[in-house]
Amino acid sequence: MDVLITGAYGRCGTAIIDHLDDDPAYNFTYLNRSDRPADHPYGGFDTYVADITDYEAIRPAFDGQDAVVHLAAYPFVDGDWSDVCGPNLGGMYNVLAAACDAEVETFVFGSSNHVMGVYEEEHAPELYEPGYGLSLDWDDPVRPDSCYGTTKSFGEDFGRYYVDMQPYPTQFYALRICSVRPEGNDHPYGKAELQVAEGTLERGSEQYDRLVKREKAMWQSRRDFAHQIDCCLQDSSVTFGIYNGVSDNDRRWFSIQRAADDLGYAPRDNGEEWDEPPVSSE
Repeated sequence: MDVLITGAYGRCGTAIIDHLDDDPAYNFTYLNRSDRPADHPYGGFDTYVADITDYEAIRPAFDGQDAVVHLAAYPFVDGDWSDVCGPNLGGMYNVLAAACDAEVETFVFGSSNHVMGVYEEEHAPELYEPGYGLSLDWDDPVRPDSCYGTTKSFGEDFGRYYVDMQPYPTQFYALRICSVRPEGNDHPYGKAELQVAEGTLERGSEQYDRLVKREKAMWQSRRDFAHQIDCCLQDSSVTFGIYNGVSDNDRRWFSIQRAADDLGYAPRDNGEEWDEPPVSSE
């Protein structure tokens, strides 16, 4: 299967590279705003350098592809309209239009938990404790918490329009990704430890502990994320589906039942298996 990955060198794209690039079932092309030098850990791959806000620049990359995994976006929840409009709205249109014009069958969209972020705003921090009881699924009312989250909701709806009203793509999967960390921080302590390294958070503080509790609920390991992508690419039954992207964490509030039932998603990791970061406390 020939697969184009947009935003290939971000946290989620590199998880696909790490866990699926060597899979003989796939021939990947990586589309990114910039390439990486040959000696970079992600250098030397087949890279199409273009910005998704430029339709003419990205369009040739879609020719001959069987599937697109669309991850390129402005990714920050504190962004305003000027930040998100071009990449997240215009870019979404360009990628879907290019996929349609190139007759690409399968489209996997990197959506976000922030489509449902107001639920967390209302229930935190008690929500981060085991057994809280909230469980969100694909058919619960959308409640974005930001301009960013709103653009991801738009992307889901635009995908619905394309599979219903346009000839291609014929399959659309929206993954509401929770928290995928970079390589080297791929654990529920990763976000907090990064802030410790930056000097903005103190290990053992109330803020540190709260962030770890949240990540134990929201973490999706890189191998679980890549596995979920693989499940979508191998599926032949779904026309349109919205699925939560999270590992099998005991305290998660995003349900993975539909992903298990429809796609065979079987995550291997659980944030509760970690009780300390894999670093020295010195």
